[in-house]
Amino acid sequence: MQASSMEGKVALVTGAAAGLGRSTALKLAQAGADVAIVDIAEDGLRETASDVEAAGRKALVLSLDLSERANCATAVQQTLGTFGRLDALCNVAGVMKPGPTTAFPDEAWDLTMKVNLEAPFFLIRAALPHLLEAHGAIVNVTSCAAFQGQAYFAAYCATKAGLTHMTKALAMEYIKEPIRINAVAPGGMMTGLVHGMAALAGCDRELIGRMGSLRGMCEVDEVADCVAFLASPAAKSYHGACINVDAGITAD
Repeated sequence: MQASSMEGKVALVTGAAAGLGRSTALKLAQAGADVAIVDIAEDGLRETASDVEAAGRKALVLSLDLSERANCATAVQQTLGTFGRLDALCNVAGVMKPGPTTAFPDEAWDLTMKVNLEAPFFLIRAALPHLLEAHGAIVNVTSCAAFQGQAYFAAYCATKAGLTHMTKALAMEYIKEPIRINAVAPGGMMTGLVHGMAALAGCDRELIGRMGSLRGMCEVDEVADCVAFLASPAAKSYHGACINVDAGITAD
């Protein structure tokens, strides 16, 4: 999958300070889009902005905490204020807080819900009028955890399953409108999120091992290719789809 031309278009990418978000922003810039990049980590955003600008496109750095609901609308407003339009929204930001359920902290549950599920909804709500005007696209990054029960990841699984079904519900709500709403469900990737696995020390290693693919980890750039493709006009026939890029984890 490869994005078609995004010349003259603008994309908003969350979680863009590193990993899949950074790679997605760069893929869209290489396709010709100017990019608004959102994350809580400003230093990482500056690095991403440099990559985007090196590709010959403009980057708007938005250092915002998307667990704060008002910042979702702010991200959209500032993107429009700078670029005057919005053609694609890529909800890539996510947190992964594993741990035994009986010891799972309330604050970890709340943060997981706010970043993984609530932020995409409120970003979408703010962006929809502008995406409809531009005949644009929404791409939500969910996870193989939306389809596969994973021990010690109850909160993460719940949010990713919810985001997947939200994608389908929105696709039906707007099936008569000039907008495309899709999702990508990656398997494990070597990104900053995997550092949360350290919290699983002392947990049942056999259960943890069931989450992996016999083919190993997924490549970040390959997943980003899929996100950028769905954000671009090349994916004109995709609507309500969730594409699994997970090295076969959900094949059984």
